[in-house]
Amino acid sequence: MVGSRAGDGMTRGPGDAGLLPYKGAAWRIHGDFAAMMIGGGTALLMQMLHPAAAAGVWDHSNFRKDMTGRLRRTAQFVRATTFGTTAQADAIIDRVRRIHDRVAGVLPDGTPYHANDPATLTWVHVAGADAFLRAYVRYRDPWASGAMQDRYFAETAIVARRLGASDVPESRAAVARYLHDVRPQLRADDRSRAIADVLLSAPPPVAAAAPAMQLVMAAGIDLMPPWARALHGLDAPAWRRPAVRAGAQGVASLLRWSLAA
Repeated sequence: MVGSRAGDGMTRGPGDAGLLPYKGAAWRIHGDFAAMMIGGGTALLMQMLHPAAAAGVWDHSNFRKDMTGRLRRTAQFVRATTFGTTAQADAIIDRVRRIHDRVAGVLPDGTPYHANDPATLTWVHVAGADAFLRAYVRYRDPWASGAMQDRYFAETAIVARRLGASDVPESRAAVARYLHDVRPQLRADDRSRAIADVLLSAPPPVAAAAPAMQLVMAAGIDLMPPWARALHGLDAPAWRRPAVRAGAQGVASLLRWSLAA
């Protein structure tokens, strides 16, 4: 049997390759809980800059009351598709697709949207994968090779395509081109800012963790590209960034120590 602490007890039987390769780039990156926490905030802030992605959350979720639950469900999806058996990965992908079937509506400007739109799914995937990789490189392995980073995008593109995404970039260069090309479609409006406000003000599960969570959120904002921070109106003074990064590194180290104990 194949098992991993990163997979929280998930095991694959002999001959079951799962959806993503055992001990591959995605296994390594998604297995670092600290970096994934920081990258998770970045991912959601980035994703909400796409009008259709923001509308889906605004119209079809209870994010105002359960932002923590939304983040937890995203983590469960990543965990199952990365570390789970083929059956577990297929099951959670099918579940998400069924949910997406019901997520549709009209944007404020009258444009129809649907959560299963391939282009929207590509944006949500790329914004998330890029954020997780950024967090891993900054807070876990600054020496991660370019080849490993490219493998990460190639591996995780499989999940995006299974969800229905199209033209998914599979390398750092392809992701950079994609982000450049998609920028004219992105914007921050009342909806995206309201969702960001809920995310950034969500209470931690334990009150004593509030300072650490504030650092994690600040680090997530700092990870965004400058143009994305500017759209959200969340750009922090340059003098503050070293302190945020040092504090987040300390939180990440403490989390890794506690999980390994």
